[in-house]
Amino acid sequence: MTIDEAIIELEAAKANLRFTRLQNICSEFFGKPRIKGSHHIFKTTWQGDPRINLQKDGGKAKEYQIEQVVAALKKLKATQE
Repeated sequence: MTIDEAIIELEAAKANLRFTRLQNICSEFFGKPRIKGSHHIFKTTWQGDPRINLQKDGGKAKEYQIEQVVAALKKLKATQE
C-alpha cells in the first residue's frame, strides 16, 4: 500500500473505519506502537504535531484521530519527496 492509497482510504471512510484497520495502516508506515493503557502511540520521524495517539471507540476509530493520521501521512509523504 502506498501513502496515497492509505490517505484515499482514510478520507473515504472517516466516520466508519474500524480501529484495527487504522492501527494496521499506522503500523505499516510508522512501525509498532508503544501501548500505554488504552493508548496506542506511534513514533514519527519529526517532533511535535501531528502526533499519532490512537484510542479505540467501541471498535471504531475516532474521526479526529483519522484526521491526525491523514495529516501525519501527508507530512511523511512531503519529507520523502
